[in-house]
Amino acid sequence: MEWKHAREHFRTITEHKLLVMKNCFRVGLYRQGLLHDLSKYSPTEFLTGVRYYQGTRSPNAAERDEKGYSEAWLHHKGRNKHHFEYWIDFSRAKGGMSGCKMPVNYLVEMVMDRIAASRVYQGKNYTDASAWEYYSREKPYLSGTMHAETQAELEKILTMLKETGERKTFAYLRKLLKRGNYGN
Repeated sequence: MEWKHAREHFRTITEHKLLVMKNCFRVGLYRQGLLHDLSKYSPTEFLTGVRYYQGTRSPNAAERDEKGYSEAWLHHKGRNKHHFEYWIDFSRAKGGMSGCKMPVNYLVEMVMDRIAASRVYQGKNYTDASAWEYYSREKPYLSGTMHAETQAELEKILTMLKETGERKTFAYLRKLLKRGNYGN
């Protein structure tokens, strides 16, 4: 294990966690802010992060490039409800795997996660459009995977962030959490 990578990976995941926590606190998600991404400190995820550390993108992407899958990602998404992949289940009605509508509190945490990841990996190049740009690159792969209402609400929020900034977007998120639902 390269100790420099261990130190840098620890710094990266901790910076990310603290940013998510700060933003979750701003909208009233205190418990989720405190508990966000604790599995990243587990051996399964942390050691992969150290081995594939690059500092400019997720180590899970590098592991996936090498192996064709990421054991760390499979571990992570199965333990963290703010990832839409956690909410994919078998549906007899749809004849296969199908995305379930995410509860609003996890949708909001997912937004905070995307903002923080963009800030950490882009550094001084981060703008309020960064999370939308990241989402736009992955959107072609999401067709039929993410629940339609969850995807529509995520797009609405990321567009709002890009066009109006954090203050107005976070005010909207606080209202959404008070209402307790989104979509139809």
